[in-house]
Amino acid sequence: MYHISVMPSESSQYLVNNPRGTYVDCTFGGGGHTSYLLEKHKDIKIVAFDWDGDAFEQFKEKEKSFSGRAVFIRDNFKNIKAALAERAIGKVDGILADVGVSSKQFDDAERGFSFNSKVLDMRMDSRNPLTAKEIVNKYGEEEMADIFYKYGEERFSRQISEAIILRRKKGIINTALELQDIIRSVKRPEGKINPATKVFQALRIFVNGEIDNLETLLGDAPELLNPGGRIAVISFHSLEDRLVKQNFRKNASDNLYKILTKKVVTASEDEIRQNPRARSAKIRAAERTDV
Repeated sequence: MYHISVMPSESSQYLVNNPRGTYVDCTFGGGGHTSYLLEKHKDIKIVAFDWDGDAFEQFKEKEKSFSGRAVFIRDNFKNIKAALAERAIGKVDGILADVGVSSKQFDDAERGFSFNSKVLDMRMDSRNPLTAKEIVNKYGEEEMADIFYKYGEERFSRQISEAIILRRKKGIINTALELQDIIRSVKRPEGKINPATKVFQALRIFVNGEIDNLETLLGDAPELLNPGGRIAVISFHSLEDRLVKQNFRKNASDNLYKILTKKVVTASEDEIRQNPRARSAKIRAAERTDV
C-alpha cells in the first residue's frame, strides 16, 4: 500500500485561491495531493518537493498524467526559498505541507520506522548521515532523555534512556524491535497505544530535523506568497500543530496573514474509517494579506 493522502478535498478548498496560479506541494510523497489538485484545478501548476528518493520514482510514474503542469525538486522543503529562486520563481499562490510520515515509509521494513522493523534507521532522506541506530548506540543518557522528552513528550524519558544505556553493555542495539523491547521493559502499554510510540516519534523527528524544517518553512512562507496566496499545513502531532498555530497567530497580529481555519480542521469519520492514519491529522490554513 502506498500513502493515502489525508483530506485532499479540504486541502484543495483551503489552498487554491487563484485558478491559474502556481502552487508548491512541499511533501510530494506518493503524489496524492498533487494529483488531486491538478485534476480538480485544470489551469494551475505545481512545484513538488520531496527529499525521499522513493517520491521521485513516484513522480516519474505519474509525470505523464500531469501533462507538463508539475515539476519535481528533490530537496528538503526547508530549502524552498533558494530552490524556487534558482528556477526564477519569485512568488507562488499557495504552499501545502503534509508533514506526516507516509504509509509506504512506515510499511517499508528497510526504513526502520515501524516497531517491528529489523533495522533502526528512520531517515526520510537516505543521504542523511544520522540514523536512529547511531543515537541509540552512541548518545549519552541525558542527551537521549532530552530528545525523548522534547520531541516525544515522553514522561518516562529518563527511565527509558537509562534502560538503553544498560542494554548497550550487552552489545549493539541493531533493530527497532530490540528498541521496542527495551522500552516495554520500562513502560506499560496505555490502552491500545504501543508504549514505544513516543520514543519512536522523537527519534524520527530528531533524525530528520522535522521541527527545524517546519520552522524554516513557516518563517519563509510570508515572503514567498503572493497577496491572496495561501498556506495550508497538515500536521499529525501536538508539537507541529502548536508551532503552526503560533506562527499563524503571530503573522496575523503583524497583518501578514488572515487565518482561514478559526478551528482546526480534522478528517471526517468516513475518511477515518477508510484511512485510520487520518485520525490524528489536523489542517490549519492562512491567507497572505495585501500589505
